[in-house]
Amino acid sequence: MAEQRDAYMEKFKVKLDEWNLEIEQLRVQAKGTHGFDLVSFNKQIESLQAKGDALKAKMGDLQTRGEAAWLDLKDGFGTAWKDLGDSIDHPKSKL
Repeated sequence: MAEQRDAYMEKFKVKLDEWNLEIEQLRVQAKGTHGFDLVSFNKQIESLQAKGDALKAKMGDLQTRGEAAWLDLKDGFGTAWKDLGDSIDHPKSKL
């Protein structure tokens, strides 16, 4: 079970790194966009960053939990994961 958990966490760590890169790219793109509500956009980006940070903390929590607790937390982690992915798509559509 520990091997399954480690593989699961590694997969999500790679995806979280990709999302962090996307968030940074969104910041750069927003700076070069004129006639755009940059304040609102930056708030969305900050929200994304906070969600990413919370997810990273949850990943750390999952790695330190016992196997039974990991199975319980895994579902909540999946929900938070989907929420972050959906949230990243929204600001991308604004640019």
